[in-house]
Amino acid sequence: MGRRALRKIDPALDLSPFLKTPDELPRPFCANTLFGRDAPLEVEVGSGKGLFMNSAATANGDHNFLGIEVSHKYARFAAARLAHNGLTNAVMVDGDAVPLLREWLPDASVAAVHVYFPDPWWKKRHEKRRVLQEPFLKDIQRVLVPGGSLHYWTDVKERFEETIPLIQNVTSLTGPLEVPEKPPEHDLDYRTHFERRMRKHGEPVYRSEFRKDA
Repeated sequence: MGRRALRKIDPALDLSPFLKTPDELPRPFCANTLFGRDAPLEVEVGSGKGLFMNSAATANGDHNFLGIEVSHKYARFAAARLAHNGLTNAVMVDGDAVPLLREWLPDASVAAVHVYFPDPWWKKRHEKRRVLQEPFLKDIQRVLVPGGSLHYWTDVKERFEETIPLIQNVTSLTGPLEVPEKPPEHDLDYRTHFERRMRKHGEPVYRSEFRKDA
């Protein structure tokens, strides 16, 4: 199932508070400086169209949300959604999550990391492009606060069955913890647009949560 074309962004929207390049982030990184307040920080890797960022920031106004999206057009689209809804507790970063976590985020600075439906990169020569590899998983563990969580969902059973033992082997995170499927309360009551499409087509979604010991 291919992605639909993105809707045009309202040119009247000011994206500057909601869309940053890595160079525009505070350095050394400080979420309090970026958001102008002290609040738990959650990070989404690969935000796509930004449904999770929009829904989570709306439902959890006492948390800050940092979305990272490597595709410029999708990062702009997700930021436009945040701008349209005035969600000042959420910011999109137009960039690559791997160096951002490695080089920018301090130890024990993130309450949760969300990785939903990452590209499986099927071809053998593309395996190195998969985001959930040993160095990145170790960085996730490093940046999580005690009691913080990694949320990993995919529709690809093969990747799920490979990634769960990898997380167990290269980190000391506790899990996988069971994540029950929640009936949607409305048409956009899903973590991501991809989850929505999978479930509407009757396709399975594999969910897991891992937690850093307090």
